[in-house]
Amino acid sequence: MLTAKQHELIRFIQQRLEETGISPSFEEMKDALDLKSKSGVHRLISALEERGFLRRLPNRARALEVIRQPEDTTPATRASATASGANVVQMAAPRAAQPEAANDVIELPLHGRIAAGAPIEALEGQSTLPVPAALLGPGEHYALEVSGDSMVEAGIFDGDFALVRRTNTARDGEIVVALVRGEEATLKYLRREGSQVRLDPANAAYDPQFYRPDEVEVQGKLAGLLRRYH
Repeated sequence: MLTAKQHELIRFIQQRLEETGISPSFEEMKDALDLKSKSGVHRLISALEERGFLRRLPNRARALEVIRQPEDTTPATRASATASGANVVQMAAPRAAQPEAANDVIELPLHGRIAAGAPIEALEGQSTLPVPAALLGPGEHYALEVSGDSMVEAGIFDGDFALVRRTNTARDGEIVVALVRGEEATLKYLRREGSQVRLDPANAAYDPQFYRPDEVEVQGKLAGLLRRYH
């Protein structure tokens, strides 16, 4: 079952694909659904993708393909659902895919800077970063600007944008966004050593950092990097 907003979004995308063959932009979807930010659109799209209703098409500018339709409802049915306060709709059987859209750029929330060195504060922000969807997998993502050089041997440099898949779990050896003592965030390899958590740099000039498990909270795993050349 879909929420009313998910249903509204997939119908809007389908309508645009039928009319133009091009999926709407995140700004257009935000306005059509009367949302406050494009990050809300991103969350809806990620949920629809995980449930098998949408597919992001790689190597295109802005590409969303509807691969499964919710059950069509009549105006009277929709009015009845609204009057009764219903917030879910039924799903229908999959339909044939519509023509491929010609765009595939996602606006990720850009949450300030993160340290690749000594931990610094990761700031919540309202700006966004356009990212090719081909760089991302399923799930909810956000971006952070890298500050420092402690991960250079992993190919992560000062000024890069870390594309992070939101999660609170990670395996040993994965590069994570770790919130330290509830105040500071850093980008490091995560490893567990005895009763401690070790955050390892990828630069021989820096030493590993050791913390108690209750001092470290995983807030995401590195999914990709974006680098701008000036």
